Amino acid sequence: MNAPVQTANTGALSRYRMMRRIRSFEERVGELFLKGGSAGSMLHLSIGEEAVVGLTDAMREGDSFTTHHRGHGVFLGRGADPKRMMSEIAGKEDGYCRGKGGSMHIADRALGHLGANAIVGGGIPHVVGAGLTYRNRGEGQISVAFFGDGAMSQGILYESMNMAALWRLPVIFCCINNQYGMGTRVDRSAGNRDFPARAAAFGLAASRADGADVEAVHDAARALVADARQGRPGFLEIDAYRFYGHARMDKSPYRTAEEEAEGRQRDPVARARARLLAEGLAPEADLARIDAEAGVEMDAALAHALAATAPALTTMFEDVYAPGTPAPRPQARRLAAVLAEEARA
Repeated sequence: MNAPVQTANTGALSRYRMMRRIRSFEERVGELFLKGGSAGSMLHLSIGEEAVVGLTDAMREGDSFTTHHRGHGVFLGRGADPKRMMSEIAGKEDGYCRGKGGSMHIADRALGHLGANAIVGGGIPHVVGAGLTYRNRGEGQISVAFFGDGAMSQGILYESMNMAALWRLPVIFCCINNQYGMGTRVDRSAGNRDFPARAAAFGLAASRADGADVEAVHDAARALVADARQGRPGFLEIDAYRFYGHARMDKSPYRTAEEEAEGRQRDPVARARARLLAEGLAPEADLARIDAEAGVEMDAALAHALAATAPALTTMFEDVYAPGTPAPRPQARRLAAVLAEEARA
């Protein structure tokens, strides 16, 4: 559905509500991991990066996107059902990918999600293909690649930006710079920290926005989205801070307590809340109700995922191989067949 016309008041309040929902979801999904209820051994939280809502809110129905392994917040921002998301992360049958994608490989074409990708930069070129389709159809859609600062050192990003500029594709490349690629601080991995300048060198419209200020992100995003719909691809760096370690069990020993305390002062959710109050856009009672509703909603999502049904073993190869493809034989059975053939020879 197309987003309703928003005034400054309703738009800012809507973005705060979504950020609060994302924060609450991430807190509950961290709890799911600690309960041993998540599928797989890794979980990557996007707490501290909620201002990405400034871009997801500027998109519209029919737009598509890809995310990296830290993409829960992006998907929620584009309309994902938190119960289905939580179920997917828990490896349950009613998840977005029937429990086979887990946290790092969620996808849903109905909402434009072309796929999360745990390979650094792996999802970036997919938006080039989507953008080429949208340009040729002329229906006004855009495609957005969301990735972390680690992908700024991947060659596929630069090939993709060059192709997008050369072919004038309706594409935006969004780097959510949380200052760390796993345990390596960005200034130790990037000789040139001016990421927008790198994109501008390829002919993209390029901006940087304060990741602690969702409204600054939204202002930058709206301009880039408008340009992209006219065939000028863009690049946006959201300068944020990752509150926790690379993965849920990473205690981030590579960061000092002082650095983390300073970084967490750049809390986009807290700042958005303070701004709404300071500018008289919402009373404390309304914000408290939004906070409480988000908590109740995500408690329900967590409970739903824990109680949901695991996929049957008989579905193991469904949606993995093309329809009609014979299911792979277990290794023991294949080995037994080989040995039997050798015995008959």
